[in-house]
Amino acid sequence: MDNSTIYVRERGNLRRVRGIVLAQLKPVVSCRRTNRFVLRKEHFIFTYNAEGSLRYTTKSLFDITLLFVADNIQHVDSLVGFPEQIGDRLFAAAEENRVFLNADISPKALQLFSDAYGEMVLGSLCLRNRFPLLHERMDEIKTFHSLKSLDLFGCRLGDDHEIFQHLTSSSLASSLIQLFIGGNSLSDAGLQRLTAPIRMLRKGLDCLQFLDVSYNPISARALRYLTCLPKLENLDVSGTSLKLGTGLKTAIWDLLGLIYSEKPLDTFDHSRCKTAGWAEQVVNQWETNGSQMPKQKKIDESRTSALRFFGRQKFVREVLNAAPLVCDNEDEAKREILHFFRPAPNDHKPEKQTPSTTHHQAVPSWHNIKKRQRQSERRDSSHQSPPAKRQPSSSALTAEDIDLLNSY
Repeated sequence: MDNSTIYVRERGNLRRVRGIVLAQLKPVVSCRRTNRFVLRKEHFIFTYNAEGSLRYTTKSLFDITLLFVADNIQHVDSLVGFPEQIGDRLFAAAEENRVFLNADISPKALQLFSDAYGEMVLGSLCLRNRFPLLHERMDEIKTFHSLKSLDLFGCRLGDDHEIFQHLTSSSLASSLIQLFIGGNSLSDAGLQRLTAPIRMLRKGLDCLQFLDVSYNPISARALRYLTCLPKLENLDVSGTSLKLGTGLKTAIWDLLGLIYSEKPLDTFDHSRCKTAGWAEQVVNQWETNGSQMPKQKKIDESRTSALRFFGRQKFVREVLNAAPLVCDNEDEAKREILHFFRPAPNDHKPEKQTPSTTHHQAVPSWHNIKKRQRQSERRDSSHQSPPAKRQPSSSALTAEDIDLLNSY
């Protein structure tokens, strides 16, 4: 296998492949499907018969080929056109060989499967309060371009994160439906930067229907940046600088066509969010592998001191066990829930909200009239007040002093 020449027959033509270094055939310890203490034989299956005697059978040519391709998945050009059943078994074989834990091979391998099978690889990804996993596996996460739901709540994105460019890319434009970016210290400037490609190029997040920006320091000014989302139906702005009132309801209705929901929407319930797809166990392996301390026998003294000082294992454990953002009490939680939804075409709720707009506009004018009346009363009283104030002082003056003042 080391020095032999490799020939590939493709579309009726035979060609020789150069520059490919195949994986060495060696016993591999399985990660989850077989006993980790038993070495796996490449071409044989060992079983026991009814009498308890050891017997072995050869694997099928398909299984042998499948394991060979899984071991050398980084050399595969494309899987487009292969049946889903073969793709599923090939992905499971690569996962069993811990191919996706290798940072050098994992992005290319996941891109290979995502291009061929799309949503089946990963249709939903939940990274709520798991920001170390996001930052360590950013290249792999960007390969999931068929996500329908992405939960990044509490991932410390801030106003300028590299994931923003991926969220508004053309790869997710036709697939992403639910996006949760609450609890990320996202301000008006960050939301403006996130939606800038959509507002300028008119591309990106074309199918987004559910958006969660709760527990971010955003104001009413940020609402105008969401007008570029044509299919937005549900919006969560709980825990922000926005306060529930007639003005907020009117602004969101005028800008986005959404009305306030008296009851919390099930869409923003975290219990419904989960990671689903072939790569579900891969994401769990990333998290488990990242929380473990790297075992290195020979490391420099500075590296040892750094690990002891920063405490990587303790840091990751505290982050993973960190509780999500919650309100102080239940009453505050109920008061801060601000969910908005798009009513049905035959619903008359928007019509009810329109008169409230005129009433809201009429109220300030009535208040202005009252204010003017009060100001005029104050002015009248101010004209009458000086004589009242002078009366006590005039009683202290003599008749000569009064005549002197009248002469002026």
